[in-house]
Amino acid sequence: MAKASRALAAAGIEDAARDARVLMAHFLNISKDRLTLYTSDEITVEQEAGFAALVEERLRRRPVSKIVGGREFYGRTFNVSDDVLDPRPDTETLIDCALSISFSKFLDLGTGSGAIAVTLLAERPDALGTATDVSKPACAIATLNADRHVVIDRLDVKSSNWFEQIEGKFDLIVSNPPYIAADEMLTLAPEVRDFDPHLALTDHGDGLGCYRAIIPNAINYLQDAGWLMLEIGPTQADAVVELMAGAGFANVTVVRDIDGRNRVIKGQYCSI
Repeated sequence: MAKASRALAAAGIEDAARDARVLMAHFLNISKDRLTLYTSDEITVEQEAGFAALVEERLRRRPVSKIVGGREFYGRTFNVSDDVLDPRPDTETLIDCALSISFSKFLDLGTGSGAIAVTLLAERPDALGTATDVSKPACAIATLNADRHVVIDRLDVKSSNWFEQIEGKFDLIVSNPPYIAADEMLTLAPEVRDFDPHLALTDHGDGLGCYRAIIPNAINYLQDAGWLMLEIGPTQADAVVELMAGAGFANVTVVRDIDGRNRVIKGQYCSI
């Protein structure tokens, strides 16, 4: 494992030692805290070769989560694949915002892995959720995660382009839409640019296209005094606030993440 750590570090991969531990634990099918119980003498030549293959994948900058098939989010492990974004700590800010209000029925647009919808249902056992994604493989992963965390009976997963297949109204609408501008794609880390689905990363325009699609239509699917909460890129707050205000939302607020960056815009729609 030390050899793997050195190879990863030499390739410029941050947290190389941690990645090597996670890959070894995954390969041996044990928890990371049990690795210290193993010695090099207990690992066979065949196992060493299998572990080396995983390290080689990481050296190609494939994310550890995509190699092991799972990622931690809000204290739970979620299945991930090449068809969905990795759920990231930044998005936990959106969860905290949602959990700060009362809701019984919510809609998650562009659900991907289902991490947002499943987490909200797990944290609110009396709530019902609907989750949409234009990608059918993503819907399959979201369904798998809903089953894994025992909320499948309260989550309706639909293959839908935003609101196309949606009926009814909700107390809360949440989304972490694609917000990377086309000219920013080349600046992304290879783990993101080369292994996350571009459909979930960018609108192939200025990064605001999805907000223009969601915000004016959301008012047709919100209960009176319902909330819309959107994750944003750190430089997009002013533009998205303007879109929210222009659509008639009140109490529009910018919420910062744990690193102090603008991360969530929330607003309340009142029909009167």
